[in-house]
Amino acid sequence: MKIGFVGLGLMGTPMVLRLLQAGYSVRVWNRTPEKMATVVAAGAQQATSVAELTQQCDVLMVCVTNTSAVRDIVFGPQGVTATGRQGQVLVDFSSIAPQATREMATELSSCCGINWVDAPVSGGVVGAEQGTLAMMAGGDGAVIDQLRPVLAVLSRQLTHMGATGTGQVAKICNQMLVSCNVLVMAEVFALAEQAGVQTSLLPQALQGGFADTTPLQLTGPKMAVRDFDNIKWRVNTLLKDMNMASDLAQSLGSAVPMAGLGVELLRQHAGRGFGEQDPATLIHLYMEILSGEDKR
Repeated sequence: MKIGFVGLGLMGTPMVLRLLQAGYSVRVWNRTPEKMATVVAAGAQQATSVAELTQQCDVLMVCVTNTSAVRDIVFGPQGVTATGRQGQVLVDFSSIAPQATREMATELSSCCGINWVDAPVSGGVVGAEQGTLAMMAGGDGAVIDQLRPVLAVLSRQLTHMGATGTGQVAKICNQMLVSCNVLVMAEVFALAEQAGVQTSLLPQALQGGFADTTPLQLTGPKMAVRDFDNIKWRVNTLLKDMNMASDLAQSLGSAVPMAGLGVELLRQHAGRGFGEQDPATLIHLYMEILSGEDKR
């Protein structure tokens, strides 16, 4: 199986490295060429365009920032549609709008006969590095089953959620839980610190209890000691996904008050210059509220 991979960011780079380590032939393309250096040094082949990459691959994997970026890769000049052909599969790991996913999948199938699988992931950079991502896939079940061996290199579990777009809905649900969790975590750490608790002990103290979560163990220690340099995920990513949650809920007439508050708090934090920072920086938002501390 020849794999093409587009998007060498925080998640894409370790995912490609795992595919290479597993012996797969991987051709890569990235809008910023210098970001391909690490995987090319590890054995990936560098393509000069998405069209060239598509021409040489059986499965095209995409891991980029948003709906617009996916659309440009697929339908833009020198994109997938320029050289795509019947029998290929596009696997989109990006977190994008479900309705846009369904529309693009239909258009790509009509244009080139390419199957679209939306398979957004959860688990962060650590999960990408260790191959323990959780994948939520929407699309043709038979196609997804054919992909399971290669996707097993990247994930600890792959769940077929249903028709095209359902993987993206599942990821939105995931991000609602994650975002609200990290927001209340920042609130807790700020409150505990103000009350005289040595907050670096909180993750250890809560480990194994009902309050324990992976974000608590990974992000809590960073909040406690203000360790924000090693960015593993970004505030803007959570904000983008929570905006999609609000849009989805509105389209369905569903009430999501917690998510709505989460959007406002994330937007406020991003507006203070923390958009490209790790969500651990949310501790500043609550410290400002409690003590007037301003980290802008």
